[in-house]
Amino acid sequence: MEFDKIELAHGAGGKLTQQLLDEIIVPTFKNKIVKGGIGLEALDDGATIPVQDYEVVVSTDAHTITPLFFPGGDLGKLAVCGTINDVAVMGAKPVAITSAIIMEEGFLMNNFKKILNSMNQILVEANVALIAGDTKVMPNGTLDGMIISTTGVGIVKKGSVITDNGLKPGNKIIINGSIGDHGIALLSKREGLGFETQLVSDCAPLHETIEAAMKPGGIKAMKDPTRGGVAGLLNEFAQKSNVSIWIDEDKVPIKAPVIAACEMLGFDPLAIANEGKVVMGVEKDLAEETLSLIKKTKYGKNAEIIGEVKAEKPGYVILNTSIGGKRIIETPRGEPIPRVC
Repeated sequence: MEFDKIELAHGAGGKLTQQLLDEIIVPTFKNKIVKGGIGLEALDDGATIPVQDYEVVVSTDAHTITPLFFPGGDLGKLAVCGTINDVAVMGAKPVAITSAIIMEEGFLMNNFKKILNSMNQILVEANVALIAGDTKVMPNGTLDGMIISTTGVGIVKKGSVITDNGLKPGNKIIINGSIGDHGIALLSKREGLGFETQLVSDCAPLHETIEAAMKPGGIKAMKDPTRGGVAGLLNEFAQKSNVSIWIDEDKVPIKAPVIAACEMLGFDPLAIANEGKVVMGVEKDLAEETLSLIKKTKYGKNAEIIGEVKAEKPGYVILNTSIGGKRIIETPRGEPIPRVC
């Protein structure tokens, strides 16, 4: 399918994003990798630069949401958490970030300070330094409030990088908690939807949870389900590893207000963006130990084993439904709720 213009869905992490990467962005560049490292063509959450016995993990992301302040966080918290998590899921210890902030003329100074303070709080919690940055202001009416772009840097021993293509048949799939919280909380605030239970974004730094999960040494693939949600992530896993992934609907943790909102609006919670979740494929014999360690961390108390990896039907993600049927989970065309990350 050809497009004359960029659509909103091209930046939403689904099928159109993948098409844009495969057909336009990646083929444009000749130099896409530092020798011995992981580069652009891998399309993982980060790239690596080999340095002696270590690899420097680098991840860049741009963050644009509406509203800028939402239940459980704001754009500043989102930007720092997202970047820390992208570095951590590569198996690296996050050590520093840089930040570029673009604001619209007339942006309230108090709101600017609040966003900076949110960034600082997460950086302190994660023991990560903000080492450089840039600030630009655009004329009124040419930007919707603020955009933040961040680059994260982490360190990992050479040969210990965790990618998103290492799944093997028999691996178990673990997630550290409930899905859909971020996207639905943001939509609730944006559209004025009311729920009996106040929905709060899951936006959080996952370095501690991931570090705990790595201790037994059984993680074969890892990624955070942001744009495209769990559905997009699992399809990436399955296609890159040439395996199938079978998920049990009853095992996937989803809060009642998220289920209610998705049923009301016609959304699939598996396709909703998350900002405090990590999905990992773990060796079968180490899955229970890994789960136990995750549950002891601040952001892993509601972790669950939600499925397994099989050799049959490679490239597919299949949901074992609560009523005993099966459903193919496809990669979303785009994020059903725009501007959530």
